[in-house]
This record gives sequence, C-alpha cells and structure tokens, in this order.
Amino acid sequence: MERKLSKVLVANRGVPAVRIMHTCRDRKIKTVAVYSTPDRLAHHVAMADTAVHIGDAPPGDSYLKIDKIVDAALQNNSDAIHPGWGFLAENDLFARKVMDAGLVWIGPPPGVIRAMGDKIESKKMAVKSKIPVIPGISNVTTAAEIRQWMESDGVDFPIMIKASASGGGKGMLKVENEAQVAAALAQVRSEAVKFFGDDTVLVEKYIERGRHIEVQVVADEYANVVHLFERECTIQRRNQKIIEEAPSPSLDDELRRELCSAAVHLMREIGYVSAGTVEFLFDSRARQYYFLEVNTRLQVEHGITELITGLDIVGIMIDVAMGRPLPFKQSEIRPNRWSLEVRLNAEDPRTFSPSFGTITRLYSPQGPAVRISPGYYEGADIPPYYDSLIMLIMATGADREDAIRVMDRAISKNLRIEGVKTLAPLLLSIIRHPKFIAGEFSTRFIEEHLDELVSMFIEKDSEDEILKVARYVAEISALGTPKWI
Repeated sequence: MERKLSKVLVANRGVPAVRIMHTCRDRKIKTVAVYSTPDRLAHHVAMADTAVHIGDAPPGDSYLKIDKIVDAALQNNSDAIHPGWGFLAENDLFARKVMDAGLVWIGPPPGVIRAMGDKIESKKMAVKSKIPVIPGISNVTTAAEIRQWMESDGVDFPIMIKASASGGGKGMLKVENEAQVAAALAQVRSEAVKFFGDDTVLVEKYIERGRHIEVQVVADEYANVVHLFERECTIQRRNQKIIEEAPSPSLDDELRRELCSAAVHLMREIGYVSAGTVEFLFDSRARQYYFLEVNTRLQVEHGITELITGLDIVGIMIDVAMGRPLPFKQSEIRPNRWSLEVRLNAEDPRTFSPSFGTITRLYSPQGPAVRISPGYYEGADIPPYYDSLIMLIMATGADREDAIRVMDRAISKNLRIEGVKTLAPLLLSIIRHPKFIAGEFSTRFIEEHLDELVSMFIEKDSEDEILKVARYVAEISALGTPKWI
C-alpha cells in the first residue's frame, strides 16, 4: 500500500538538511527543520517551511535528542522523518521510535541498521555471503591477544585497531610497531566509549597502498536490489574522505562487475531497503578487494553518482519509503559521464585545524558542469560545535580529464570565501598533482605528499582585487577611457 507523504521533518542541519529539502521542494513536499540555538539563522532553517527549536548548542542537547525530534515531527503534523547523514542517521533506536510514533522512517529497517552498525556483525554477514574480508581478530580486550593473533596468523605490522561501532574517522588507529600496541588499544577503547558508547574493538591487518571504493545500492520493499555503480573515495585525511569520484579509476570492467555484484548480493542477503552503500578496501597491487562495512544511510558523496546516472537518490529514498517499487531495472542504469566531488571544510589547509567564525564573503562556483550542495550563505556563522563542511563542489565531464579540468576552474577561478579558512588551496593542489591526475594514489596520498601539496598553494587575499582595481584606475588615467565604456 502506498503511503502519502506531504510533510517531512529533516533531522539534520547544514549541507545534508539543505540537500534533502531541495528534493522535497521538487516533490511539493513541505519540510520541517530542527535547529539548536546557534543555528537559529542557519541556511536550512530559512529554507524549511517550518522550523522548531530543539535545544542548545551541543549536539547532545539538540540534534541527538531523539524524543524532542519525534515530538517536533508530531506537533507539526509531519508524515515522515529523513535523518540525512551524521547525528542520528544510523541510530536504530531513533528509527524504531520514529516508526513506533506512527511516522514513516526514510531509511533502512532498524534491525538492518543495528546489525550493520556493528563492524564485527557486518563482517560475519560478509563472510556468510562469500565476500573477502580483511584478516583480523574480533572482541579484543588486551595487547596480548593482538600479539598472539599476529604470531599465529603470520601478520606483520602495520595493523589497524578499530572500534566495532566506529565511523566518521573516529575510533580507529593505525599501529606501526609493537611499542604502540598497548597505548593504541587503550586510546581506541576510550574513543569507542566516548563517541559510540561501546568499547568493543577489532584488529585488522593494515592494507598498504589501499584504495577506498564503495558501491551505491538502492532497494525497495519488494526485494528489488539495484547498484548504481561505484565511487572512489581514496583521498582522505585522518580517515575522513575529502575528494571522491565516480566511476573509480582503479577498476577495470571485470572487477567493476564483480565488486558491484558482491554488493548487491550482500544487500539482498541482509534484507536491505532504501539507499545504502557497501564499502570495500582495494589492494591495487594484488588486485584484491576486501569488505569494509555497510553504510545504512545517504552518503555525503551520493551527488556524484546522481551526476553520472541522472538519478535523484534522495527522491528514490522518498519513493521507497512511500511503498513504491524501484522504477528501473539494473540493465537500465548506464552511467555516461565522470564526476568529481570535493568537500570544502572550514579548516586550515596546512594543519586541518577547525576555522570557525562569520563568512564575510561567499561566491560559489558556477558555470557549465558544476553542481554545488550548499550549507551556508554569505554572512552566516560557522559555529564550533558541529561538522565544518561549508559546501560540496561537484564537477562532471565526458571523461576523467574533462571532470578534473572543470573542478580546477570551479576552485581556482569561481570560488571565493572570506572570513574563515578553508581546504580550497589543498584541494586545488591535490587535483593538480601529477600522481592524482595519473590515478596513482592510495589512502596515504595526503600523508605522503603534504609538504609538496602545501608548497603548491597559491596565496590569494583581498589585496589581489585591490591591486586589480588600482591597476585598472592607473590604465584609465594613462590611456583614457576605453571606447567600449
């Protein structure tokens, strides 16, 4: 039976909230925003049809308050809740409470969220589905267990210690030698409790020169599961992605088919519904892929898949939540372009330290083949309590070279932000680096080339434009007024 959705509460802020509201506007669906005290003038608040204050600045007092958000939806006659990404997006308790309140949950079933949120459990499901997994050991509590596993399985350093519930780059550490094991284990367990409320830890062999590849999957309530091909998310810092592209330059057609088929098979086995992503680590030397995890939510980088397929993934999530079957078959999905995305964060490009304050000037890239997913406007404040993402910049082209050329223009010629520091100089250095252009990189690319990338920065400030004006005035004074004026 089809469920009618005429009003959706978006349980998020910034870029994800604005992105979801755009599709809701297309569908003539009204939206309800929730906001904390410092977000009272935020972009997503101004964009929504209704806005509800839910608490003070810390996420624990506002955006993570499940009961307040559900009450806000009910009091404003919402039909459904979309969680976006981050905050409560992969919280099975939140999903269950939304459904128990008689609201539609725009996402996968709570049981699937719970199972896939546990890296140990999801790894078991991958093994059951005959998908290769990284060699490792689960439920680790002591350094001695790690040493015993490495010795018995012949595993050498480096290794990766992860919280079972880790995500967003938190709760995971690379360990280079024996001396670091005990301290790293203690740190990961501490972070696991702090960020995820669960100190369960697993340890895996670290794949040198690994590449991060994920497959976008959509599924409906009628067991139709379709992949929308893959994205390459290898360029990262501190285990967080900053540049993504689709398709992946790492795969040939045979590997692409194998990887995407494995993702569909796994999602079908776990009873997945809605949009989700299966992540893999690809060993480019051995040409071997390993299962990493399932993200049971809308991914930050979903936009580049939309660009190469022509589909609206948020729209598909809404349709599936309404009870509609997928309107296409696998054979009908034919990507015909290449797309890049960069995450423009408010951070110092040299140190990655957060840069908070007021955006005194904001000029977003425009022109052919550019798509912007914004989270802020000129004059808005970037508060110190949340993710520092200002906007997503996407570029598309007939091939990878073309897409890189468009992205170069978007960042170097059309982007202007003042008042806060951003990663723009670093992003430009990366896409201009010969190794990136050649498609030769791993998850350690920034770590290995940081000094070189920083040396490529082109300093640009407001004095540049003052000098341009002064030069123009001087030319007018010396040569007279041009005939075209």
